Amino acid sequence: MANKKAKKEPAREKRIEMEIVVDAYDAWEQAMGWYYYLEDNLKFPFSATCARKRDISPLKIKEKVEVVGMPVESECERELFVTITWEGRRFSVPLGQLECVGGDKKTKQAIADWHYWVNQGYQFG
Repeated sequence: MANKKAKKEPAREKRIEMEIVVDAYDAWEQAMGWYYYLEDNLKFPFSATCARKRDISPLKIKEKVEVVGMPVESECERELFVTITWEGRRFSVPLGQLECVGGDKKTKQAIADWHYWVNQGYQFG
């Protein structure tokens, strides 16, 4: 899922440390910090395209989807997922697989924060 390691961004690092994973003592608390940060900052629905192939997802590169929400917390304990509508169905795919193409500024920043965190090689725990 991760691309080559991104250059460190001090402002983004500080936001992640102080707003998202602050006071997280274990992997579950980090995952829930991310979950609630995204739930608070993603404005649904928004358009996205598939930017990365994943074996666990049927999406193809450049396929467009509508992101309509987030699954229940328990689905995001190891990786963050978002709920999409695609070919008349509704299901969840990894957020790291998608690029936002139609969201507002907060939505784009929150997704960029997640992509940055993953690309830095950070993991829950």
